[in-house]
Amino acid sequence: MAAFDIVGKGVPRTDARAKATGSATYTDDIKLPGMLHGRLLRSPVAHARILNIDTSRAKALPGVKSVITGADIPPVRYGNWRLFPNLQDEYALARDKVRFIGDEVAAVAAVDRDTAEEALGLISVEYEELPAVFDVDAAMRRGAPLVHDEVEGNVSLDRKIRYGDVESAFKEADYVRKDTFTVQAVSHAYLEPCSSVAQCDQDGRITLWTSTQVPYIVQCLLASTLKMRENDIRVIKPTVGGGFGGKMELRPWEFCAAFMARSTGKPVKFTLTRREELATGRRRHPMKLISKVGFKKDGTLLAKDLKILLDGGAYNAMGPTATFLCGNFGAMLYRYPAYRFLGLHVYTNKPPASAMRGFGAPQSLFASETQMNLAAEELGIDPIDLRLKNAQVPGDEIPDVATISSCGFRECLENVAVMSDWKKKRKSKKKGYGVGIGCYSFISGGVFNWFNTQYAFSTAEVRAFADGTVHLLTMASDIGQGSDTVLKQILAEELGLAMQDIRLTTADTAMTPQADLGTWGSRVTLMAGNAVIDAARQIKEQLFGAVSARFNLNVIYDLECKGGRVQAVGKPERGVSFGEAVAMVQKTNRGKALVVRGSYTPRRKGLVTPAFSFGAQVAEVQVDQRTGLVDVKNMWTAHDCGTVINSKSVEGQLEGSLHMGLGYALSEQLVMDGGVTVNDTFLDYKIPTALDMPHGVSACVPTYEPEGPMGAKEAGEGMVSPTAPAIADAVHRATGYRCMDLPITPEKILSGMKNKG
Repeated sequence: MAAFDIVGKGVPRTDARAKATGSATYTDDIKLPGMLHGRLLRSPVAHARILNIDTSRAKALPGVKSVITGADIPPVRYGNWRLFPNLQDEYALARDKVRFIGDEVAAVAAVDRDTAEEALGLISVEYEELPAVFDVDAAMRRGAPLVHDEVEGNVSLDRKIRYGDVESAFKEADYVRKDTFTVQAVSHAYLEPCSSVAQCDQDGRITLWTSTQVPYIVQCLLASTLKMRENDIRVIKPTVGGGFGGKMELRPWEFCAAFMARSTGKPVKFTLTRREELATGRRRHPMKLISKVGFKKDGTLLAKDLKILLDGGAYNAMGPTATFLCGNFGAMLYRYPAYRFLGLHVYTNKPPASAMRGFGAPQSLFASETQMNLAAEELGIDPIDLRLKNAQVPGDEIPDVATISSCGFRECLENVAVMSDWKKKRKSKKKGYGVGIGCYSFISGGVFNWFNTQYAFSTAEVRAFADGTVHLLTMASDIGQGSDTVLKQILAEELGLAMQDIRLTTADTAMTPQADLGTWGSRVTLMAGNAVIDAARQIKEQLFGAVSARFNLNVIYDLECKGGRVQAVGKPERGVSFGEAVAMVQKTNRGKALVVRGSYTPRRKGLVTPAFSFGAQVAEVQVDQRTGLVDVKNMWTAHDCGTVINSKSVEGQLEGSLHMGLGYALSEQLVMDGGVTVNDTFLDYKIPTALDMPHGVSACVPTYEPEGPMGAKEAGEGMVSPTAPAIADAVHRATGYRCMDLPITPEKILSGMKNKG
């Protein structure tokens, strides 16, 4: 691997000082002259026809400047899956029916928040309540109420994968098992609630500041719903206090802020409450997973048959993508000669589920990894040895799913076994003590253009100046994962500059180049990073041409950018400063600015992603035999993320994923009573605290990903997946109770121990 000056180092985050000092500007911090405050009226019933909405009393309230309903706005359905318009199933405000408790029915803008809140209570809505369905089995029964009248059986989408002879493989198997798993809905629990501020200028153009992961997608969908041209709408992403997939769609408050700003001529702000976020916000898909696997007696995998029912809630949101990916993740990590998958995305009268960190992998891999542990136990094979026997390696192909390029999965398994002292700890018979393992693979962005854009997947513009500085402009969105720092590192490394030589402008649709599909699926480092490298190499080509002419050098082989200079390789005296080289190019071009654009759209390597990350994780737990309380003592993780761009960021991503995986495994669950979310405060929604975090040790397995910028690939999102199966396996070793339905609560453990005697 190449030696780097900046890449691979633990460079402090570019936004660290602003966040630490409180000077970072979030959307809700924005205050504009004459700004109005918006609030949304939400449905109190899970399923009903809207017969009439009377807004007259609300409009008459002093201080109220605008009240709108679905009848006042263009009847445009929207959704991120533009490629298939039938999957776009939402209106900004409900028109014909409400489909979950919390569905947006009307919006108010007033001189202050209290007045807007009072006005909501003055809106009278007449509903004709309809029968509702609250789980996938009920929704799919013959004669069940239809959440969307045009969708028969409430199945909005199915996804099928099949290769190999599944039936024959199961007949040949010495050991076959079939299990059913259920996994729960959880909240993104980002610290910054969703917020949007819109302003309309005298020419009718709209500027929207919004807490989002996808400014370009918001711009496009907002233009569609407002019936405006895309470039008459400017979307700016301020500092974002976390997203994790929960802020990657156009949402009703963004539309309402823009629509009401245009109609009133005043800026309008909407900021959600925490109760709104928990009770009505997007969430991770609850699923029912039925998995059948077959092995030879020596542990060789022969076949897998996987069916997953996704509880999508009232709208598709990003459910089609989750359905698509669940089947892909079900075929990952191990070599399955025969594989069959059926995924069904099912409507119910609950808040919509959508993208969340892992995007289908935590659910699918909980089932896969638990079955590997179950099979290992019954076949009498060590769980790590069983995985090593079946582990994917570079060059493996999965028909219609993926082609594996770089892959350090075997090395991850071997490393984590050594790090955790697996062989010794696994043999321990101490009461209430256990170690368990879980593994993962994850995508580095998707190749499927479901948004149906004509632009490159990511674009970067670089402007070079004669004072030795450069300006990087990109639509890529840093939402807390540190991508701004990583992109500066990549550019600094490629151009031989220092971090402080680079100015960065991001996520402003009027200033940064179109387009970038946003922050989701661990795509930013690989895709935006490649776009930055493309732009940097165009800059270098021009600089090298000018400098080679002066020093009579071979432009291809003899030049480098290093230490702020453009020079002969290893010979600083035969070169000039970076700024001088820029000036030379400009003089040659009669003063033309040195500005280039780079882009990246992945080649079709397989069907899913340009690259996969891999990893293995071991959990060590102690379970109180009287209370069932699980104390996670240690977590060891070995992961293959290709070239490490920023070691501090990789460490931070691991800690964040471990925290989220810990909550998913043990405590977090959005509890529903019919269509009502019962635990709608952080007092009742149990996120692990810092005191709950185990001691963690991690190691990066060195690989080089040819498709990645400088060899890098995903680091962070995938690591949310192995924690739950690893803890579940450790709890089984400690108690004899095997959890098949997350979360692993003390009540379930005590009941399981009692049943085991």
